[in-house]
Amino acid sequence: MTSKIKVDNINKVSDDSNIINKCGTTITLGASGDSINLASGATQTGFGRTGTVDWQTGDIKTGTFVPADGKGYFVDTSGGAATANLPAGSAGAIISFSDYTRTFATHNLTIQPNGSEKIGGAASTVVLDINGQALTLVYVDGTEGWINIQNAEDTEFGEVPAYVTASGGTPTTIGDYKYHTFTGPGTLTVSCAGNSKGSNTVQALVVAGGGAGTYNGGGGGGAGGLQNKSALPVAVQGYPICVGGGGPGGTGNCKSPGTNSTFSTVVSAGGGRGGNPAPAGGNGAAGGSGGGGGGNGGNASCGGAGNTPPVSPPQGNPGGSHGPVPNYNAGAGGGGHSCAGATAPSPGTPGTPGGTGGNGTDVSPSFPAPLGGSPAGFYAGGGGGGSNDDGPSSGGSTPSAPGGGGNGSGGGPTTAGSGIANTGGGGGGAPTAGGGGSGSGGAGIVIIKYKFQN
Repeated sequence: MTSKIKVDNINKVSDDSNIINKCGTTITLGASGDSINLASGATQTGFGRTGTVDWQTGDIKTGTFVPADGKGYFVDTSGGAATANLPAGSAGAIISFSDYTRTFATHNLTIQPNGSEKIGGAASTVVLDINGQALTLVYVDGTEGWINIQNAEDTEFGEVPAYVTASGGTPTTIGDYKYHTFTGPGTLTVSCAGNSKGSNTVQALVVAGGGAGTYNGGGGGGAGGLQNKSALPVAVQGYPICVGGGGPGGTGNCKSPGTNSTFSTVVSAGGGRGGNPAPAGGNGAAGGSGGGGGGNGGNASCGGAGNTPPVSPPQGNPGGSHGPVPNYNAGAGGGGHSCAGATAPSPGTPGTPGGTGGNGTDVSPSFPAPLGGSPAGFYAGGGGGGSNDDGPSSGGSTPSAPGGGGNGSGGGPTTAGSGIANTGGGGGGAPTAGGGGSGSGGAGIVIIKYKFQN
């Protein structure tokens, strides 16, 4: 049996709590505070959609899913990208999406139309890639397909701060900053890329290995290239770290440059070796900082070029040169990050030290942690040149440069100083007599710094 109520013929129908009122042409269902429910299996027609969706707060979406008409979805991409495959469109259908974890910039939400249907008049996907972004689509017709009626980019107001999180190397925490120090090869593994409200970049100190000094009136080795780069963006991935070794010194004339250190897009070049003096003079090699010119035979020689290959700001300086001074065999100093290596002094007498290495740079203003260096905070000093030692006097050593550069040897069987490990300092040059070997370059270092809390 089917029952109907003809509202035109009544003013009020009541069954305890539910009522229908008619006043003129206005019909009111229920009383104030009532809820109007449709019977199980019943549907409504003729009311139309108000342009809103029912947000599915108990059904947070990840991965790939198919949204339904009339529903809004919170999408969690903190663990990876997500894809929403739209259903077949029908006029008036409405679907919404919102960034649940404020991670759309790191892991996007891709919205894929059904078959050849369109979004905004184009048969292509839509990618939501801004943290906090929300989008509402309404299907209009086959010509334009799904039309965007609201696109909120909540990147400034209400975004929850997120901070870079990483592992690898030797971690150190000071205040709100974390440091990861690498003295050998490794990987910085970023597990959260953060956002602009917290932190989403890192600072990197990348120092290459220093070049070796050279034997027999040899020039000092150039310091490894030093780059201190800030505001480097990171993503959730592993970043291989390479820490350059120092060039080996010793006896013999063919010594080695330092090797490169790398992180992400930053490549610092190894320091150039000191000038090879045999048989008479010899130029220092180019590198992050250049090696000092050799002095054997008193012939002119040039320091190696620094900042090779070129970067901005410069990663190092040239080595010192040796002027044409007859019978003056001291080597020039290797270049350092802060300044060029010194030219061998002129005129010289037996026992006169060679040119001093160029000073390194104090990075402690931007890296205030106790991170080593020589003295503390200084990196990438050049090696001193070997002494002029043709006479009986053994002379004094060329002083080492701040930043780990090795001292040039003053004669006798004394071996020149090596660059200090993990400073990128250049090795010292050896003199023309006495059999002492040249110094090796110091290995480099890589330190990554970022804000991890507020």
